[in-house]
Amino acid sequence: MESRPESPRPQGAPRWVAMFYRPAAGSWRTAAQSPHRSPVLYALGEMTRAVRARGDEVTVALWGPKNGAWHRFDTPLKQTAVSVPDPEPSPGEPAVLAERMTGRRHQVLMAGLTKAGLHDLSPEDDTAVQTLVERLDEAAVRRVAHWLTTAGGAR
Repeated sequence: MESRPESPRPQGAPRWVAMFYRPAAGSWRTAAQSPHRSPVLYALGEMTRAVRARGDEVTVALWGPKNGAWHRFDTPLKQTAVSVPDPEPSPGEPAVLAERMTGRRHQVLMAGLTKAGLHDLSPEDDTAVQTLVERLDEAAVRRVAHWLTTAGGAR
């Protein structure tokens, strides 16, 4: 088992910082920073999905303020998610519209999950999201995303 490289502490006053490890360069890079946690977690989730979509492994560190000092927070990383194909359109529904609406429902749910602090999903999580996308209409998906966003803001 390969050990995870240690992330350096960011410079300056404590704030929320997401750092990514670049294996090719053997270095850490600041990927997102903000005085607020939510935007950094959102960026962390989006960047993690983008890196994994390219087939690369992700090593991240999340730093933030705790009692006025820097603190490294845990970022649970799971296995690379398996791509789940989009469902077939229902009879009588134009294929392009069905594909676009499925993609939109998926995007809304993923944004809600990210805002709730769930920035790295397992294959089981992806399957659950895909099941919701297939079975819920746009209004129901937006309501679930609203609940997730509200729950994420309660931290």
